[in-house]
Amino acid sequence: MTTIAVLADPPREGLVLSRLPERSPVSVPEATDLYVAMLADALVAADRSGGELLVNYRPDDLLPGRFREGERSAEEELRELAERVLDEEPRMEVQVGSTPSARAGNTIGHLLDREEVASAAVVRPNAPFLLRATLDSAAMKLRRSEVVLAPSSGGRIAFAGFREPIDFEDALGTNELETLTGRGLAAGLEVDFLPMLPTVETGSDLATLVSMVRAHADAERIVPAYTSAWIEESGLSVAGEEGEVRLVRG
Repeated sequence: MTTIAVLADPPREGLVLSRLPERSPVSVPEATDLYVAMLADALVAADRSGGELLVNYRPDDLLPGRFREGERSAEEELRELAERVLDEEPRMEVQVGSTPSARAGNTIGHLLDREEVASAAVVRPNAPFLLRATLDSAAMKLRRSEVVLAPSSGGRIAFAGFREPIDFEDALGTNELETLTGRGLAAGLEVDFLPMLPTVETGSDLATLVSMVRAHADAERIVPAYTSAWIEESGLSVAGEEGEVRLVRG
């Protein structure tokens, strides 16, 4: 069984998906609602997979100063969301570390070394096509390889699973896929990959996601339910103009 740690921030405006409103028709409140929808899909997929869900959240004292003054604590906000979309209350633990790389590495190291789980993975909350079947496929790959990664656009990763810990120092943020692959190989581990999955940070990322969700829905294939509902409510679609793809409403 793989322990799947969903890396979650409290859904506060300006904290989550902060780059998305810059070059898209999505407002800051809409971006926050999209984050909630994608996080909900991530929690449901992990919970319904053959693995064990862990909501690994960033506590208030690790947030930038202006985002620490919420009406409720980060834990309370995320627990309420989890209880709304899951049948049972999930396990929740705080992230530890000053950077995203340190927090992800500490989580993986703790699960593998201290708790001695068979395999552990970190999952981005903005990768809604990381569905239950994909997580189960990743677990199968982890039986054969010590490192399994899901590539995303821009050299990012959507999923990173391990049977052995690796060096995570400065691994996240720039060229994550090559860095984590190199660290795994340097440790003498076998590395395997999942299909490429979209993660949403920018307007072009969202255009890719909208197109995928609408195409899958048209073909009557599985879509991430909460994210799909957000896209329908937003009225967003993708249009092409002079070789460029852009998001439009209506």
